[in-house]
Amino acid sequence: MRLLHTMLRVTDLQKSIDFYSNILQMKLLRQSENADYKYTLAFLGYGDESDTTVLELTYNWGTTEYDLGNSYGHIAIETDDIYATCEMIKKMGGQVTREAGPVKGGTTVIAFVKDPDGYQIELINKKDAGKGLG
Repeated sequence: MRLLHTMLRVTDLQKSIDFYSNILQMKLLRQSENADYKYTLAFLGYGDESDTTVLELTYNWGTTEYDLGNSYGHIAIETDDIYATCEMIKKMGGQVTREAGPVKGGTTVIAFVKDPDGYQIELINKKDAGKGLG
């Protein structure tokens, strides 16, 4: 078994596609529309779905707001240079909500950004990814 995708509901599909493809540099892999049930799906990722876990954006037509609730945490993305990535995100209009720096009580360097719907995305330096947050 393997993890296939994570789904996020979005209120403006094109704005979200632009954020994930332009700012976070994912590739739009495929998009489909279901007129009968009034939704559109977009799958984005850093590699082919057959090899990597991807992100599914779901736009339910006419929905303008979601309650993010308090059980959602974040999506984590590996980056080669977290400091340069944060600067690039800010220059492109993205929102860095926690600047790059060591996690509290550890040495792993992390940062957080928000997508257009307010979902948190954790950035982790490649050298630290998969090692826990120690």
